[in-house]
Parts: sequence; structure tokens; C-alpha cells
Amino acid sequence: MTTSLFEWPVTVYYEDTDAGGVVYHSNYLKYFERARTELLRSVGVSQQILLEQNIGFVVRHMDIDFRQGARLDEKLTVQTTINELKKASITFCQKIVNLEGRTLCQSTVKVACVNNQKMKPQAIPVSIIAELKNSDS
Repeated sequence: MTTSLFEWPVTVYYEDTDAGGVVYHSNYLKYFERARTELLRSVGVSQQILLEQNIGFVVRHMDIDFRQGARLDEKLTVQTTINELKKASITFCQKIVNLEGRTLCQSTVKVACVNNQKMKPQAIPVSIIAELKNSDS
């Protein structure tokens, strides 16, 4: 299963950069996280409501390829698709591209659905799976 492309804009701020004005590597993870959150929000999934139900998503595995540094004030787009949707996990494919369409960083992120109290895997609520599948129609 590969869903349609979801795009989230990012502007590089001073706080995102190192002394040379290049985005510090850990901030790409934040950009990816925000885009995944916004993708879920765009299909009606509220992480606040999930937390109230003791449901959370945690990163289980990530592969990341830093290709080229982004710089201060650069306008970027985080592109996200869902590559695999299983009973208790979602695998996202994500890229950060600049205005010229050049890929600066890309990742594959597997998130697991967990019960926040027990910190044990649990099935993704069927309503979320339905929303994610319907969003691709």
C-alpha cells in the first residue's frame, strides 16, 4: 500500500541551524515528525484524543539518508507517503526537498501503536486505519 503524497512546508529558522547556518542533523527528525503528525491530523486523527485513550505511536525503526544540508531561511517541503499499514504499525516514506525539487534528506520510519500505560504494542484503532485508507481514494 502506498498512499497519495502528503506535503508539509518547513522554513529553516536560526534555531534549526549550527554555527555555519546549516540545519543541525537532529532537526530533520523534527521536520519528519511534524509532517507525520500533520498527515494524521489531515485525515481527522487527533493525537490528543489518542493520548486520552492511552494510545500512542512510537518510532520503532528509522533509516535516514542525509544527502545535502539545508540552510538558514531555506523553504523546504516534507513529502510523506504511507508505504505499509499493518495491524499495529505504519511505515512512512519521507523526503525533505528544496524549492528546486532536490532531495536533501530522506527516511523510512516505522511507527508502532502502543498502549501508553503498559508500553506494549496494540492494534491500531480500526477508525484510524479506515481514515488512512479512505484518504487515498
